[in-house]
Amino acid sequence: MNGLAHYLSCAVLWLGLAARAPDLVRHRRDPYLRSLCAVLGLAGLCFLLGAPPTVGAVNRLSGVPNLAAPLTYASITAYSAAAQVLIVQWRGGPRVRSVVRRWVLAYTLVVLGIAVTFALGDAPVERRTDLDTYYATTPFIGQMIVLYLAAHLTAATVTAVSALRWARQVRGALRVGLAVLGAGALCNAGYSVSRLAAVAARWSGRDWPVLVTGVSPAAAAVSALLTVAGMLIPLLAPWAVEWRRAGRAYARLAPLERVLDEVLTRRALRLPRPRLATPATRLMWRQTSIHNALSHLAPYLDGALYDRVREAALRAGDDAERAEARAWAAVVVPAARDAELRDTAPGGTYGGPRPGTPRRLPDRLPGPEALGRVADALVAAGPLAAARERDPAALTGRA
Repeated sequence: MNGLAHYLSCAVLWLGLAARAPDLVRHRRDPYLRSLCAVLGLAGLCFLLGAPPTVGAVNRLSGVPNLAAPLTYASITAYSAAAQVLIVQWRGGPRVRSVVRRWVLAYTLVVLGIAVTFALGDAPVERRTDLDTYYATTPFIGQMIVLYLAAHLTAATVTAVSALRWARQVRGALRVGLAVLGAGALCNAGYSVSRLAAVAARWSGRDWPVLVTGVSPAAAAVSALLTVAGMLIPLLAPWAVEWRRAGRAYARLAPLERVLDEVLTRRALRLPRPRLATPATRLMWRQTSIHNALSHLAPYLDGALYDRVREAALRAGDDAERAEARAWAAVVVPAARDAELRDTAPGGTYGGPRPGTPRRLPDRLPGPEALGRVADALVAAGPLAAARERDPAALTGRA
């Protein structure tokens, strides 16, 4: 895994951190949110410090050969603890605080152990990619390597077991997120297992460098991707569901907007179309435009026709909401045509209904859900509605 791959992984993780930062500022006391941001930040730091160019820069600027190694190992250890703390905070329970304190204390001691063993050891030759195997048999440095790998493997294993066990008890997006997170933790365990295998091989006189320079970095990269996805899936799933619902509602209203298009255009009642808007914003834009048109058509709406269609629909077996939707569909089509003819007729020659005709309609315009039912009624009526059919039977056929 070259430096560019390390930096890209770091950028992805810190981009996720930047996306959650505003929430952290607003809810800084939320322990789960703090843990989530800690995992994203520390995971990115691991890739940043582990990149060969960064390793060389740290060693050169500090003047201490291989100083980047304990710094990277400490960040990996802190990330391992943060991932487990995140699972504990996420699941909750009566013993959350005590469990979190034990994990933090244990891995603080591991970080101190890494610092002490590195200070006691001697690693004069800089190794940017294979320090684990090169110094596996060096006093204190070898112990430092085993210490951080054992701590990492322990945390990754516990995280994987906790996430996958919990996933069996829940449903929906949380289950998917936990399963993905558990898979990421297993890949994370693969990082330490491959490196421990390479160290053990070095102890027996063999040399398996590919495990350190190829397998373990790939496992770390896949683990980071799966871990971030597992954490974000339960958070983003409600947004995705809402976007899908709004998109469907937006498309559902299209037939009703088409009926009112002439009125909206001629009277400039349609608001400017939003650009780069979310589905919810586009839905609100269409609903507002439709309401503007219906308000303009109020004087043209035939109350008697509304009542006849509604009563016929009720007799046909429709419930009250569906009957009202058919009645609205029956009066909107001719009202839109009457308004168009009156606006376009020369010199007041149009002899149709005039604004101000008494009407017997609900005081309120249809709400968001009711607008969708009106649009459905228009689709069910088909060409009869477009032909300004005033026979109630035309809009009471079963859809």
